[in-house]
Amino acid sequence: MLLIYIIGTRLYFLAIRIASAFNLKAKLLIKGQKKWKSNLKDLIIPNENYIWIHCASLGEFEQGRPLIEKLKSEPLTQTYKIILTFFSPSGYEVRRNYDHADIVFYLPFDKRKNAQEFLNIVNPLFAIFVKYEFWYFYLSALKSKNISSYLISAIFRDKQIFFKSYGKFFLKSIKSFTHIFVQDQNSLRLLDTKKITNCDVCGDTRTDRVLEIAKEDYKNDILKKFTKNKNTIVCGSTWPEDEKLISKFVNNSNDTYRFIIAPHEIDDKHITLIEKQLSCNYIRYSEITSEISGEVKLIIIDSIGLLSKLYRFGQIAYIGGGFGKGIHNILEAAVYKIPIIFGPNYKKFKEANDLIKIESAFCVKTTAALICIINRLVSDFDMVVEIRKAINGYINQSSGSTQYIFNKLHNIGEF
Repeated sequence: MLLIYIIGTRLYFLAIRIASAFNLKAKLLIKGQKKWKSNLKDLIIPNENYIWIHCASLGEFEQGRPLIEKLKSEPLTQTYKIILTFFSPSGYEVRRNYDHADIVFYLPFDKRKNAQEFLNIVNPLFAIFVKYEFWYFYLSALKSKNISSYLISAIFRDKQIFFKSYGKFFLKSIKSFTHIFVQDQNSLRLLDTKKITNCDVCGDTRTDRVLEIAKEDYKNDILKKFTKNKNTIVCGSTWPEDEKLISKFVNNSNDTYRFIIAPHEIDDKHITLIEKQLSCNYIRYSEITSEISGEVKLIIIDSIGLLSKLYRFGQIAYIGGGFGKGIHNILEAAVYKIPIIFGPNYKKFKEANDLIKIESAFCVKTTAALICIINRLVSDFDMVVEIRKAINGYINQSSGSTQYIFNKLHNIGEF
């Protein structure tokens, strides 16, 4: 299996190199891999204590962020240096200047030599992996060097390869962690079936992050006036299939509604595609210079970094991705205690399943279903009151995992 893993990863890395000729993300990743050893050596300060935190991409970063900021703010650990690595350009390019990390770097491809040399250069006190990415050679090298490694905000499902009869090789990576912090009891149960007991249930650190965002003082007089006394639906991280449903509803809605759409991709081609489906008055956020005309029904957000703050202006949230690989971050919306709607591909997402169970989130497959649930939410005040209570309880119950992990690391003796 090790040989198959080596061949498989080499082919994957080769495919990225080939794709870099015509794909921007692949090009950025290959660029980040060039001369990584000399570049990393130039950044490392000798005799400093480094904590290595690895995130696959931007979503995992948002989960790791509360713990990073906790480590940098607590007297016990604030003098330690943080080296934050990403595999995906969508994480690195957005957070390359993140001020709570001392070094932000692309993770070198998972090869035996790369892993050993990376650890020799950084020599971290311990390593933290966020949710996913179990690179065999890095985890093996950490273990061989007796450097503790932790997995946080992890979630496991019985269909994953680790729990199959042919998944023993991949299970070795899970077993190499010093301690694992999982999101739910089912993950704990699955690990127990493989005799992995060095783990705790402590929830999702993203909950702590979205609570922080919700508490931030954010003022936007334009959006406040645009949404005042209107049934506002905020549509976040949408894809073309989501936008087909949404645009049909928007075009036929009355003046009591207002819409904010923040698409996942904000290139001009995608924005134009959305605009072609609209028969109502709309405006791009970047084109707003002063007051918005009262005839405008929809704002298209064509800049990054706003979405998590936009949900506070809505009465209902629609989260995109449910007609593709899977829905995006619904906790960003849930923290504002508003009903949430998404497409059918949500089963792999714990928080989506949880909110559906407490009847606070709704799955739609058609425009008719979307219209039906929105009309119901707008007209049934008592229903919305109960939804808000249920989500509030869920969020409060899910918070506190960052402090739990910090305390555990301290008790283990990492600092």
